[in-house]
Amino acid sequence: MENERISFYKGHGLGNDYIALDLRDLPVYLSPPAIRLVCDRHTGVGSDGILGRTDSESADFGLRIFNPDGSEAEKSGNGLRIFAAYLLGSGEVAVGTPFTVETPGGTVGMTVLEESADGVILVRAEMGTASFRSTAVGLRGPDREAQDELLELEAGDRVAIHTVSIGNPHCVVFVDELDPEDLRRRAPQICAHPDFARGTNVQFARSTEPGVVDALVWERGAGETSASGSSACAVAAAAVRAGMVAERTVQVRMPGGSLQVEVRDDWSLVLLGPVEGVYRGELTAGMIARLRELQ
Repeated sequence: MENERISFYKGHGLGNDYIALDLRDLPVYLSPPAIRLVCDRHTGVGSDGILGRTDSESADFGLRIFNPDGSEAEKSGNGLRIFAAYLLGSGEVAVGTPFTVETPGGTVGMTVLEESADGVILVRAEMGTASFRSTAVGLRGPDREAQDELLELEAGDRVAIHTVSIGNPHCVVFVDELDPEDLRRRAPQICAHPDFARGTNVQFARSTEPGVVDALVWERGAGETSASGSSACAVAAAAVRAGMVAERTVQVRMPGGSLQVEVRDDWSLVLLGPVEGVYRGELTAGMIARLRELQ
C-alpha cells in the first residue's frame, strides 16, 4: 500500500549487528525468505539478525530474535543489548531504570547503565542461569553433564565438548591455540551435528589469564561472528565450571572486542557490554512490495 511504512533501528555490539523493529504494526509478515532478504548485505539492509518487538504478559517488553538464515533464536546477549539501545532511543526506557524483556529463552532483567557523549551505550543484562545438563542443549543420550566429552566429527576427528544452556544451546571447545581456519573447518560440523537435536552455537576458547578467556564464535543460523553475548556467557560459565579461570568475573575477548560476564555461585550470569547505534531508517515501498511477495 502507498502509505505503508516499516521503520527500523540498526545497531551493533562489538561488530555483531542487528536490525530492531516493531512486529506489532508490521504491514507484512516476516517469513523466512523475507528475513533473509532484509538481512542480505547486498540486496537488503544487511545484518546478523532481526530483533522484533512484541507484547508480553509477563515482562515490560517482548522480543523475538531471527537469524539471517530465517530461523528463530531463543536468546541473544548482543541482540538484547541492541534492543535496549533501540528502546532507549525511542524513549521507552531510561538510563538507570531496570526493565524486563521476555524472549523464547527466558525473561531477562536489563538496565542501560550509561550513554556516552559519542553514543556508546553500556548495558547490563541478567542472562539467566547456566545449565550443564545434556538434555538442556538437546544432546543425544541419557541426561548427564557433557563436560570434556568426546564428539565424533568427519574423518574420525574428535573434539572434547562442554555443553552449556542459558536458554539457548552452546558447545564450548577448549583449545591450545585459537585458529580461525580451524573454527571454520570444525565448528560447522559441531553446529549441525546430528547428536544436537536443535543444532548448537559453537565457541572455540582458551584461557589466557586468571580472569580472561579468548574465544572465537560460530553462531547457529549465522555462522562466524565477531562477537556474541550469549556465547561469552557460555564460555565464561564453562571456563569456571572446568576450573580454567580462578575468577568468577570473567573477561571474554573475541575478535570484535571484550565482554564482561559475572558467574554467580548459583550459576546465574550477568553480562555487561557496550552497544553502538548505526542508524534509523525506513524501508522503501519497493522493498515492502518485495517482502510481501515472499510471504
